Amino acid sequence: MCCNHTNTSLYFSSIEEISDTIWEQLGCTKEVYFSKKYLSALAENNPQITFAYIVLVDENKLPTAFATLQVVDFFLDSVRNDLELAVRRIKNIGRKLGLIPDKKPFKLLTCGNTFVSGEHGIFIKENQDKKKIVKELAKAILHFVSSNAGLNKEINAFMLKDFIKESLFITDELHDYNYSSFNVEPNMVLELDENWSSFDDYLAAMKTKFRVKAKKALKVSADIKIEEVTTKNIADLLPKMTELYKTVSANAGFNLGDFNLETYKSLKENLGDTYILRAYSIDNKLVGFLSGMINQNALDAHFVGIDYSKNREYAIYQRMLYDYIQIALDNKLSTINFGRTASDIKSSVGAFPQDLTIYLRHKNSIPNRLLSIFLKRIEPTPFHQKHPFKTEKVTLS
Repeated sequence: MCCNHTNTSLYFSSIEEISDTIWEQLGCTKEVYFSKKYLSALAENNPQITFAYIVLVDENKLPTAFATLQVVDFFLDSVRNDLELAVRRIKNIGRKLGLIPDKKPFKLLTCGNTFVSGEHGIFIKENQDKKKIVKELAKAILHFVSSNAGLNKEINAFMLKDFIKESLFITDELHDYNYSSFNVEPNMVLELDENWSSFDDYLAAMKTKFRVKAKKALKVSADIKIEEVTTKNIADLLPKMTELYKTVSANAGFNLGDFNLETYKSLKENLGDTYILRAYSIDNKLVGFLSGMINQNALDAHFVGIDYSKNREYAIYQRMLYDYIQIALDNKLSTINFGRTASDIKSSVGAFPQDLTIYLRHKNSIPNRLLSIFLKRIEPTPFHQKHPFKTEKVTLS
């Protein structure tokens, strides 16, 4: 699935093919998402996705940037959010013109992390011309597909995902390569006050209404048994965890692909306490789990599983949000990235939206023009931002 190297790009079909020298020269492994241990865990346990990697090099053949690619099967009929109308129109026109497969999945080449929100697909070394790097990456992705007959026949579209507002002056260079951009559901971010040393400090900073709500959720969830998921007990818990995860993912309006929870075994083995898994049980029955990762000074919330029949009575999801906050405080972290979805309840615990932009390009020119027209109309689902703190310092956008 890979192609020959060029003067500016090196292509790899597995993490193991990348030499230790390249990793050292890149200096990217402080970011867990760009570490061999994390990336190998994803690739080894998700065979439904084709993984590939690009290393950009300068005229001296020294690495300047690293990008992760995934080829995913995206089922157009599964979209159930603001993209739905645009996708439906593009799909109908494209199928009439014979440009979009009728029953086959839409093959999407993604640069980014399929399973996590945020800028976790491209690493650029310090002191590089970032606009130039983005242009080189766009060319490298095109070369990767066009030089491989099988890929060139299969791939329908290219996507570079999840750039924050501060990056757009760089990534908007992609418009010159026929990419269209649009905003997706925001990443909900909680900035922890440096004066909070305990969860009680967090509660004390809240307005009465939200503090009462939090204490009520903690009270009704008191009967939930919470335990750490480890390499020793994960095998017993995974079947029910998978069931609960699928219940949640089935309600999502936009999924690039299902996550194989067997990945958690490798993540715990490879990353230890850096990767967090907790199981939630009532009367010895699993009713939920949370997952997340400590990445430098941030806690990133990953997938959760919930038994919705018990959620309202025991405030399972709300308890999970407070537990993420407790974990971050215990580890003296400064930020929690709660990710997309459920923006209302996340804002009620203090999170603010961080806009994310996706760049999308169809391989063929006619559907790409149609795509650009409809994507201009796409806006994230509006929600009511809550303001739970007495003193508010952080407002992201």
